Amino acid sequence: MYVSNRRKFLGQLSVITAAITLPKFARSSVQADEEFIIVEAAEGKLRGVRKDGVCLFKGVPYAGRLSGDRRFKRPAKLEPWQGVRDALEFGPPAIQGDTFNPSSREDCLFLNIWTPANDGKKRPVMVYNHGGGFANGSGAAPGQDGANLAKYFDVVVVETNHRLGLMAFLYLEDIAGPEYAGSGNNGLLDIVDGLKWVKKNIAAFGGDPENVMIFGESGGGAKTSCLYAMPAAAPYFNKASIESGPGLRMLPKEAAVEMTKLVFKELNIDLKDWKKILDVPVKDLIDVQNKVPRLMANSDYIRKHGVVGFVPNNFAPVVDGVALPHDPFDPFAPKISKDKPLMTGWNEDEWAFFAMYSHDVGPLKSDFTFDALQTKFEPEFGADTKKIIETYRRTLPNASASDIWMAVKSINMMGLGTIAIAERKAEQHGAPVYLYNFGYKSEAKIPDTDYPFGTPHAMDITFKFNNEVLGAKPGFLSGNKPERFVASHHMAELWTTFARTGKPAAKDVPEWPAYNLNNRPTMRIDTNCEVIYDRYKEELALWRSIGRISYHPLNSR
Repeated sequence: MYVSNRRKFLGQLSVITAAITLPKFARSSVQADEEFIIVEAAEGKLRGVRKDGVCLFKGVPYAGRLSGDRRFKRPAKLEPWQGVRDALEFGPPAIQGDTFNPSSREDCLFLNIWTPANDGKKRPVMVYNHGGGFANGSGAAPGQDGANLAKYFDVVVVETNHRLGLMAFLYLEDIAGPEYAGSGNNGLLDIVDGLKWVKKNIAAFGGDPENVMIFGESGGGAKTSCLYAMPAAAPYFNKASIESGPGLRMLPKEAAVEMTKLVFKELNIDLKDWKKILDVPVKDLIDVQNKVPRLMANSDYIRKHGVVGFVPNNFAPVVDGVALPHDPFDPFAPKISKDKPLMTGWNEDEWAFFAMYSHDVGPLKSDFTFDALQTKFEPEFGADTKKIIETYRRTLPNASASDIWMAVKSINMMGLGTIAIAERKAEQHGAPVYLYNFGYKSEAKIPDTDYPFGTPHAMDITFKFNNEVLGAKPGFLSGNKPERFVASHHMAELWTTFARTGKPAAKDVPEWPAYNLNNRPTMRIDTNCEVIYDRYKEELALWRSIGRISYHPLNSR
């Protein structure tokens, strides 16, 4: 029961985070304090805008057409253009899951660039993979605006739109042939195309093509986990950060084949007539996409093999043996990135976000008791419930029943998988891995409760982008305490220093040791950062004892 309930909320992840990861589509206009900047990329000249010390290029195409006969294929070649192309408005987002967004388009392969200057300087490049599960989001959400990172930390920030959901991960290779090779990973291969564009062009934007960091939060963390294991991506980045999105395992090819059959059955298309799917209206495809998790859950495949995928029983990257040769971090960290430094971590109160959106806030009310906690946990943890509560009451002696509910749900949601990634990376004895917990506490209250958000899922986005600054409006998640400006600066400096050197560091922050399997250092990020050794030692011993986290030493092969 525990696994299915957790996966139920992972399945809602793309819906929940859409509001955070989608842009506001107000059209831009050049203001009096802005000036045009023209730069020459490989395909032609681009006109961007310089404002407040940052050059911004929006809606830059990085690959060609996806619509028509290119649907479910790799994109057409990006053709050069004549004259100067405006890069003043964000490109349309990819077709989104759950509800049809009229502003979205099949032809969605655009990226955005924030740079201090187009001056030939070799700055570190930070390529962000947006969240929203594998079904929603874009590279233009306000919270992940890259201007402050570029301006105050002298880096170049790049964010892509890429295919999502069924349009990105429908596995067609077995029925449609080699023209559709890699179709189960088109969304990831789109990001790879973006990285190739960066390699070829970013020097013209003041970036160093030989110093590229990929990073992402939530679904973006899972995408980054996959890219870390993909041969096609390997030549185009040098380091990575996986944030509140531990992508240990993806969709088995056999499950993807079953999913494809269900799609064609719902569309009333015989597999031998598969080409008809190229003419199906997008809205109909989205309607079918939304049915797939339920259809998969009731399929013989799932009854036999159990729930599959990072987002349960839904479209996701496919372990096809080629584009994604194996699960990213299970049972081992990918050899192909052994020499690439990694950061990974999670937020201390991840579950606060999901409790709000699932309207499961009863355990956060003041009258929630330990007897009620026992009853709440039993459907998930069964006979282990008593041991779990006893352990957490011992390690958190001043915690309320609500606090323990939050701690247990949060570490299970994102923490245990993140620790598994750190352990498996450290065990390679290659490039270092750095483990963090984000711990700044927001005073903002979860709606319909008097319980504060603390450090919920997704709150780290505005902090790492240095968008919690003096003059910023109070954040729905982050609150209004001025201390948040300090925590945001710390986090942004740690991230940008890691992008620059491969080792995270910041002024007024203690040295961050690489994670190892002896004393297991974790950086807790807050207004006052601290390194904690062997954090959650007793709790993790509990979770290991009941099989919630496992460790596979390489010498056991």
